[in-house]
Amino acid sequence: MDTKKLTTELITRESYNALLGYIGLLPNPDKVLKNTGKTIEAYRELKNDPHVWSCVQSRKSGLLSWDYSIMQYGASSSIANELENIFADIDLQQIERDILEAPLFGYQPMEIVWKTTSGNKRYLVPEKIIAKPQEWFFYDSNGKLRYRKSGEPKGIEPPPMKILNVQYEASYMNPYGNALLGKCYWPVTFKNGAIRFWVNFMEKYGMPILLGQFTRGATFEESQKLADELANMTEDSVIVTPGDIKIEMHEAARSTSIALYKEMIKHCNSEISKAILSQTLTTEMETGSYAASQTHFKVRREVILSDMRLVESVFNNVIGYIVDLNFGNKVYPKFELIMNDEVNIDKVERDLKLSQTGSVRFTKQYWLNNYGFKEEEIETN
Repeated sequence: MDTKKLTTELITRESYNALLGYIGLLPNPDKVLKNTGKTIEAYRELKNDPHVWSCVQSRKSGLLSWDYSIMQYGASSSIANELENIFADIDLQQIERDILEAPLFGYQPMEIVWKTTSGNKRYLVPEKIIAKPQEWFFYDSNGKLRYRKSGEPKGIEPPPMKILNVQYEASYMNPYGNALLGKCYWPVTFKNGAIRFWVNFMEKYGMPILLGQFTRGATFEESQKLADELANMTEDSVIVTPGDIKIEMHEAARSTSIALYKEMIKHCNSEISKAILSQTLTTEMETGSYAASQTHFKVRREVILSDMRLVESVFNNVIGYIVDLNFGNKVYPKFELIMNDEVNIDKVERDLKLSQTGSVRFTKQYWLNNYGFKEEEIETN
Protein backbone atom coordinates (compact mmCIF):
# COMPACT_ATOMS: atom_id res chain seq x y z
CA MET A 1 0.00 0.00 0.00
CA ASP A 2 1.22 3.49 -0.87
CA THR A 3 1.27 5.16 2.54
CA LYS A 4 2.01 8.54 0.97
CA LYS A 5 -1.58 8.72 -0.23
CA LEU A 6 -2.72 8.15 3.33
CA THR A 7 -0.48 10.78 4.91
CA THR A 8 -0.98 13.62 2.42
CA GLU A 9 -4.05 15.60 1.46
CA LEU A 10 -5.10 14.61 -2.05
CA ILE A 11 -8.50 16.24 -2.33
CA THR A 12 -7.64 19.95 -2.39
CA ARG A 13 -9.06 23.15 -3.79
CA GLU A 14 -6.21 23.31 -6.30
CA SER A 15 -6.93 19.81 -7.60
CA TYR A 16 -10.56 20.82 -8.07
CA ASN A 17 -9.89 24.28 -9.49
CA ALA A 18 -6.35 25.07 -10.67
CA LEU A 19 -7.22 28.79 -10.95
CA LEU A 20 -7.55 29.05 -7.17
CA GLY A 21 -3.95 27.95 -6.71
CA TYR A 22 -2.80 30.46 -9.33
CA ILE A 23 -4.52 33.56 -7.95
CA GLY A 24 -4.07 32.47 -4.33
CA LEU A 25 -7.39 34.06 -3.33
CA LEU A 26 -10.41 32.19 -2.03
CA PRO A 27 -13.50 34.37 -2.64
CA ASN A 28 -16.03 34.74 0.12
CA PRO A 29 -18.83 32.28 -0.81
CA ASP A 30 -21.48 34.32 1.03
CA LYS A 31 -24.51 34.19 -1.28
CA VAL A 32 -25.88 37.59 -0.32
CA LEU A 33 -22.58 39.32 -1.08
CA LYS A 34 -22.19 37.40 -4.34
CA ASN A 35 -25.73 38.12 -5.55
CA THR A 36 -25.72 41.81 -4.59
CA GLY A 37 -22.13 42.55 -5.62
CA LYS A 38 -21.49 44.19 -2.24
CA THR A 39 -18.62 43.77 0.19
CA ILE A 40 -18.87 42.71 3.81
CA GLU A 41 -19.05 46.40 4.70
CA ALA A 42 -22.73 46.20 3.74
CA TYR A 43 -23.31 44.05 6.82
CA ARG A 44 -21.76 46.73 9.03
CA GLU A 45 -24.35 49.21 7.74
CA LEU A 46 -27.14 46.89 8.91
CA LYS A 47 -26.28 47.84 12.49
CA ASN A 48 -27.90 51.22 11.82
CA ASP A 49 -31.24 49.44 11.92
CA PRO A 50 -32.64 49.89 15.48
CA HIS A 51 -33.91 46.32 15.76
CA VAL A 52 -30.67 44.80 14.50
CA TRP A 53 -28.74 46.94 16.97
CA SER A 54 -31.05 45.89 19.80
CA CYS A 55 -30.57 42.20 18.99
CA VAL A 56 -26.80 42.59 18.74
CA GLN A 57 -26.65 44.35 22.11
CA SER A 58 -28.93 41.74 23.66
CA ARG A 59 -26.74 38.89 22.43
CA LYS A 60 -23.53 40.50 23.65
CA SER A 61 -24.93 41.60 27.01
CA GLY A 62 -25.75 37.99 27.88
CA LEU A 63 -22.02 37.38 28.28
CA LEU A 64 -20.45 40.72 29.16
CA SER A 65 -21.72 40.70 32.75
CA TRP A 66 -19.81 37.51 33.58
CA ASP A 67 -16.63 37.44 35.63
CA TYR A 68 -13.64 35.32 34.69
CA SER A 69 -10.95 33.25 36.35
CA ILE A 70 -7.54 31.89 35.37
CA MET A 71 -7.63 28.16 36.13
CA GLN A 72 -4.34 26.38 36.79
CA TYR A 73 -5.04 23.03 35.11
CA GLY A 74 -1.70 21.63 36.23
CA ALA A 75 0.30 24.81 35.66
CA SER A 76 2.15 26.44 38.53
CA SER A 77 0.29 28.90 40.72
CA SER A 78 2.95 31.54 40.06
CA ILE A 79 2.24 31.49 36.30
CA ALA A 80 -1.50 31.65 36.96
CA ASN A 81 -1.00 34.64 39.28
CA GLU A 82 1.16 36.43 36.72
CA LEU A 83 -1.55 35.88 34.10
CA GLU A 84 -4.13 37.29 36.52
CA ASN A 85 -2.06 40.47 36.78
CA ILE A 86 -1.56 40.68 33.03
CA PHE A 87 -5.27 40.27 32.27
CA ALA A 88 -6.16 42.86 34.91
CA ASP A 89 -4.41 45.52 32.79
CA ILE A 90 -6.36 44.69 29.61
CA ASP A 91 -9.80 46.02 28.68
CA LEU A 92 -11.34 42.56 28.59
CA GLN A 93 -14.91 43.71 28.15
CA GLN A 94 -14.11 45.63 24.97
CA ILE A 95 -12.15 42.66 23.66
CA GLU A 96 -15.11 40.39 24.40
CA ARG A 97 -17.37 42.77 22.48
CA ASP A 98 -15.00 42.60 19.52
CA ILE A 99 -14.73 38.81 19.68
CA LEU A 100 -18.51 38.59 19.52
CA GLU A 101 -18.42 40.42 16.18
CA ALA A 102 -17.30 37.10 14.67
CA PRO A 103 -20.80 35.51 14.77
CA LEU A 104 -22.19 38.64 13.10
CA PHE A 105 -19.68 38.80 10.23
CA GLY A 106 -18.45 35.19 10.15
CA TYR A 107 -14.89 36.11 11.09
CA GLN A 108 -13.10 38.84 13.03
CA PRO A 109 -9.32 39.38 12.76
CA MET A 110 -7.83 40.96 15.88
CA GLU A 111 -4.31 42.34 16.14
CA ILE A 112 -2.26 41.96 19.32
CA VAL A 113 -0.02 44.91 20.15
CA TRP A 114 2.70 43.65 22.50
CA LYS A 115 4.73 45.58 25.06
CA THR A 116 7.55 44.84 27.48
CA THR A 117 6.74 45.33 31.13
CA SER A 118 9.00 47.30 33.47
CA GLY A 119 10.35 46.26 36.85
CA ASN A 120 12.34 43.28 38.02
CA LYS A 121 10.30 40.79 36.00
CA ARG A 122 10.22 41.90 32.39
CA TYR A 123 7.55 40.12 30.37
CA LEU A 124 6.31 40.51 26.81
CA VAL A 125 2.55 40.98 27.25
CA PRO A 126 -0.39 42.28 25.22
CA GLU A 127 -0.81 46.02 25.59
CA LYS A 128 -4.05 45.99 23.60
CA ILE A 129 -5.97 43.72 21.27
CA ILE A 130 -7.62 45.61 18.42
CA ALA A 131 -10.38 44.38 16.11
CA LYS A 132 -9.55 45.17 12.48
CA PRO A 133 -12.02 45.54 9.57
CA GLN A 134 -12.86 42.22 7.96
CA GLU A 135 -12.50 43.61 4.44
CA TRP A 136 -8.79 44.21 5.08
CA PHE A 137 -8.25 40.44 5.09
CA PHE A 138 -8.98 37.43 2.94
CA TYR A 139 -8.35 33.69 2.96
CA ASP A 140 -6.03 32.04 0.48
CA SER A 141 -6.54 28.74 -1.32
CA ASN A 142 -5.15 26.92 1.73
CA GLY A 143 -7.70 28.53 4.03
CA LYS A 144 -5.04 30.74 5.69
CA LEU A 145 -5.77 34.33 6.67
CA ARG A 146 -3.87 36.98 4.70
CA TYR A 147 -3.69 40.77 4.99
CA ARG A 148 -4.56 42.86 1.89
CA LYS A 149 -1.42 44.98 1.98
CA SER A 150 -1.15 47.72 -0.64
CA GLY A 151 1.09 46.69 -3.52
CA GLU A 152 0.81 42.99 -2.68
CA PRO A 153 -1.75 41.34 -5.01
CA LYS A 154 -1.64 38.07 -3.05
CA GLY A 155 -1.53 39.82 0.32
CA ILE A 156 0.84 38.91 3.12
CA GLU A 157 0.71 36.30 5.84
CA PRO A 158 0.55 37.92 9.30
CA PRO A 159 3.52 37.27 11.61
CA PRO A 160 3.12 34.54 14.25
CA MET A 161 1.40 35.56 17.50
CA LYS A 162 0.22 38.80 15.89
CA ILE A 163 -3.32 38.16 14.58
CA LEU A 164 -6.09 36.33 16.40
CA ASN A 165 -8.24 34.79 13.68
CA VAL A 166 -11.68 34.50 15.27
CA GLN A 167 -14.05 32.41 13.10
CA TYR A 168 -17.68 31.44 13.60
CA GLU A 169 -18.86 28.13 12.15
CA ALA A 170 -16.03 28.14 9.62
CA SER A 171 -15.47 25.08 7.47
CA TYR A 172 -13.10 23.77 4.83
CA MET A 173 -15.45 25.04 2.13
CA ASN A 174 -15.98 28.38 3.83
CA PRO A 175 -13.20 29.67 6.12
CA TYR A 176 -14.99 33.04 6.10
CA GLY A 177 -17.51 31.58 8.52
CA ASN A 178 -21.25 31.94 8.81
CA ALA A 179 -22.29 35.61 9.02
CA LEU A 180 -25.52 36.06 10.98
CA LEU A 181 -25.92 39.58 9.59
CA GLY A 182 -26.14 37.98 6.16
CA LYS A 183 -29.40 36.40 7.32
CA CYS A 184 -30.66 39.89 8.20
CA TYR A 185 -29.84 41.62 4.91
CA TRP A 186 -33.11 40.98 3.09
CA PRO A 187 -35.40 41.39 6.13
CA VAL A 188 -33.82 44.80 6.78
CA THR A 189 -34.10 45.72 3.10
CA PHE A 190 -37.78 44.73 2.90
CA LYS A 191 -38.54 46.45 6.21
CA ASN A 192 -36.98 49.71 5.02
CA GLY A 193 -39.07 49.46 1.87
CA ALA A 194 -42.25 48.98 3.92
CA ILE A 195 -41.37 51.97 6.12
CA ARG A 196 -40.73 54.12 3.04
CA PHE A 197 -44.10 53.19 1.50
CA TRP A 198 -45.80 53.81 4.86
CA VAL A 199 -44.29 57.29 5.08
CA ASN A 200 -45.41 58.04 1.52
CA PHE A 201 -48.88 56.79 2.39
CA MET A 202 -49.07 59.08 5.41
CA GLU A 203 -47.89 62.08 3.38
CA LYS A 204 -50.58 61.41 0.81
CA TYR A 205 -53.53 60.46 2.99
CA GLY A 206 -52.59 61.55 6.49
CA MET A 207 -53.35 65.25 5.88
CA PRO A 208 -56.92 66.44 5.27
CA ILE A 209 -57.79 67.38 1.67
CA LEU A 210 -59.24 70.93 1.51
CA LEU A 211 -61.91 71.55 -1.14
CA GLY A 212 -61.93 75.13 -2.46
CA GLN A 213 -65.11 76.26 -4.29
CA PHE A 214 -65.73 79.46 -6.28
CA THR A 215 -68.43 80.72 -8.65
CA ARG A 216 -68.03 80.13 -12.34
CA GLY A 217 -67.62 83.88 -12.89
CA ALA A 218 -64.37 84.03 -10.89
CA THR A 219 -61.23 84.87 -12.81
CA PHE A 220 -58.23 82.61 -13.09
CA GLU A 221 -56.25 84.88 -10.83
CA GLU A 222 -58.90 84.59 -8.13
CA SER A 223 -58.99 80.80 -8.31
CA GLN A 224 -55.20 80.69 -8.29
CA LYS A 225 -55.10 82.93 -5.24
CA LEU A 226 -57.53 80.63 -3.42
CA ALA A 227 -55.44 77.61 -4.35
CA ASP A 228 -52.28 79.30 -3.06
CA GLU A 229 -53.95 80.16 0.23
CA LEU A 230 -55.11 76.58 0.70
CA ALA A 231 -51.66 75.30 -0.24
CA ASN A 232 -50.14 77.47 2.45
CA MET A 233 -52.47 75.78 4.91
CA THR A 234 -51.75 72.17 3.98
CA GLU A 235 -48.63 72.26 1.73
CA ASP A 236 -50.21 69.57 -0.42
CA SER A 237 -53.44 67.79 -1.51
CA VAL A 238 -55.27 70.90 -2.82
CA ILE A 239 -58.28 70.82 -5.10
CA VAL A 240 -59.89 73.92 -6.67
CA THR A 241 -63.19 73.51 -8.52
CA PRO A 242 -66.21 75.59 -9.60
CA GLY A 243 -69.11 75.44 -7.13
CA ASP A 244 -71.50 73.87 -9.60
CA ILE A 245 -69.15 70.98 -10.34
CA LYS A 246 -69.43 68.12 -7.92
CA ILE A 247 -66.34 66.10 -7.08
CA GLU A 248 -66.49 63.15 -4.72
CA MET A 249 -63.44 62.18 -2.73
CA HIS A 250 -62.94 58.57 -1.76
CA GLU A 251 -60.60 58.10 1.18
CA ALA A 252 -58.14 55.23 1.08
CA ALA A 253 -58.76 52.22 3.29
CA ARG A 254 -56.25 53.54 5.80
CA SER A 255 -56.64 50.97 8.55
CA THR A 256 -56.17 48.07 6.14
CA SER A 257 -53.12 49.60 4.51
CA ILE A 258 -51.50 50.53 7.82
CA ALA A 259 -52.08 47.00 9.12
CA LEU A 260 -50.27 45.59 6.09
CA TYR A 261 -47.25 47.80 6.68
CA LYS A 262 -47.19 46.96 10.38
CA GLU A 263 -47.40 43.23 9.73
CA MET A 264 -44.58 43.45 7.20
CA ILE A 265 -42.33 45.35 9.62
CA LYS A 266 -43.24 43.01 12.47
CA HIS A 267 -42.45 39.95 10.37
CA CYS A 268 -39.08 41.36 9.28
CA ASN A 269 -38.16 42.18 12.90
CA SER A 270 -39.08 38.65 13.92
CA GLU A 271 -36.81 37.21 11.25
CA ILE A 272 -33.97 39.44 12.41
CA SER A 273 -34.45 38.31 16.02
CA LYS A 274 -34.39 34.66 15.02
CA ALA A 275 -31.25 35.13 12.94
CA ILE A 276 -29.22 36.86 15.66
CA LEU A 277 -30.72 35.47 18.88
CA SER A 278 -32.28 32.21 17.64
CA GLN A 279 -35.50 33.28 19.39
CA THR A 280 -37.85 36.27 19.54
CA LEU A 281 -39.24 36.59 23.08
CA THR A 282 -36.39 38.60 24.61
CA THR A 283 -36.69 41.39 22.02
CA GLU A 284 -40.40 41.22 21.12
CA MET A 285 -42.57 41.33 24.20
CA GLU A 286 -45.62 39.33 23.23
CA THR A 287 -48.01 37.25 25.25
CA GLY A 288 -47.34 33.56 25.40
CA SER A 289 -47.44 30.52 27.61
CA TYR A 290 -44.99 29.90 30.42
CA ALA A 291 -43.70 26.81 28.60
CA ALA A 292 -43.01 28.88 25.48
CA SER A 293 -41.14 31.49 27.48
CA GLN A 294 -39.04 28.78 29.13
CA THR A 295 -38.20 27.36 25.72
CA HIS A 296 -37.13 30.78 24.45
CA PHE A 297 -34.89 31.44 27.43
CA LYS A 298 -33.39 27.97 27.13
CA VAL A 299 -32.47 28.78 23.54
CA ARG A 300 -30.97 32.08 24.69
CA ARG A 301 -28.90 30.23 27.27
CA GLU A 302 -27.54 27.88 24.61
CA VAL A 303 -26.57 30.85 22.44
CA ILE A 304 -24.78 32.44 25.39
CA LEU A 305 -22.90 29.21 26.11
CA SER A 306 -21.84 29.03 22.46
CA ASP A 307 -20.50 32.58 22.65
CA MET A 308 -18.80 31.72 25.94
CA ARG A 309 -16.83 28.92 24.32
CA LEU A 310 -15.80 31.23 21.49
CA VAL A 311 -14.52 33.92 23.89
CA GLU A 312 -12.71 31.39 26.06
CA SER A 313 -10.95 29.82 23.08
CA VAL A 314 -9.62 33.23 21.95
CA PHE A 315 -8.30 34.17 25.38
CA ASN A 316 -6.76 30.73 25.79
CA ASN A 317 -4.86 31.32 22.54
CA VAL A 318 -3.58 34.57 24.06
CA ILE A 319 -2.54 32.70 27.21
CA GLY A 320 -0.67 30.19 25.04
CA TYR A 321 1.24 33.02 23.36
CA ILE A 322 2.10 34.67 26.70
CA VAL A 323 3.31 31.42 28.28
CA ASP A 324 5.39 30.46 25.22
CA LEU A 325 7.04 33.90 25.07
CA ASN A 326 7.74 34.33 28.76
CA PHE A 327 7.68 31.08 30.70
CA GLY A 328 8.57 28.30 28.28
CA ASN A 329 6.13 26.05 30.11
CA LYS A 330 4.03 23.73 27.96
CA VAL A 331 1.40 23.31 30.66
CA TYR A 332 -1.03 26.15 30.11
CA PRO A 333 -3.51 27.67 32.55
CA LYS A 334 -7.01 28.21 31.17
CA PHE A 335 -9.18 31.30 30.89
CA GLU A 336 -12.75 30.46 31.94
CA LEU A 337 -15.79 32.64 32.24
CA ILE A 338 -17.78 32.24 35.44
CA MET A 339 -21.45 31.78 34.71
CA ASN A 340 -23.92 34.07 36.41
CA ASP A 341 -26.69 32.60 38.53
CA GLU A 342 -29.20 32.50 35.67
CA VAL A 343 -27.04 30.12 33.65
CA ASN A 344 -25.22 28.34 36.48
CA ILE A 345 -28.19 27.45 38.69
CA ASP A 346 -28.81 24.02 37.12
CA LYS A 347 -25.21 22.98 37.62
CA VAL A 348 -25.16 24.19 41.23
CA GLU A 349 -28.38 22.34 42.06
CA ARG A 350 -27.06 19.15 40.46
CA ASP A 351 -23.77 19.22 42.37
CA LEU A 352 -25.58 20.03 45.63
CA LYS A 353 -27.95 17.06 45.26
CA LEU A 354 -25.09 14.71 44.39
CA SER A 355 -23.10 15.88 47.41
CA GLN A 356 -26.08 15.39 49.73
CA THR A 357 -26.44 11.75 48.72
CA GLY A 358 -23.16 11.00 50.49
CA SER A 359 -22.15 8.58 47.75
CA VAL A 360 -20.43 11.22 45.60
CA ARG A 361 -17.48 13.33 46.69
CA PHE A 362 -16.03 15.97 44.41
CA THR A 363 -12.30 16.43 44.36
CA LYS A 364 -10.49 19.65 45.17
CA GLN A 365 -9.53 19.97 41.52
CA TYR A 366 -13.20 19.80 40.52
CA TRP A 367 -14.03 22.86 42.64
CA LEU A 368 -11.01 24.69 41.27
CA ASN A 369 -11.91 23.94 37.66
CA ASN A 370 -15.66 24.47 37.75
CA TYR A 371 -16.39 27.24 40.24
CA GLY A 372 -13.46 29.59 39.96
CA PHE A 373 -12.04 28.94 43.43
CA LYS A 374 -8.35 29.48 44.02
CA GLU A 375 -6.22 26.76 45.55
CA GLU A 376 -5.64 28.68 48.78
CA GLU A 377 -9.38 29.17 49.25
CA ILE A 378 -10.15 25.46 49.69
CA GLU A 379 -9.20 23.36 52.68
CA THR A 380 -9.43 19.58 52.63
CA ASN A 381 -9.79 17.24 55.60
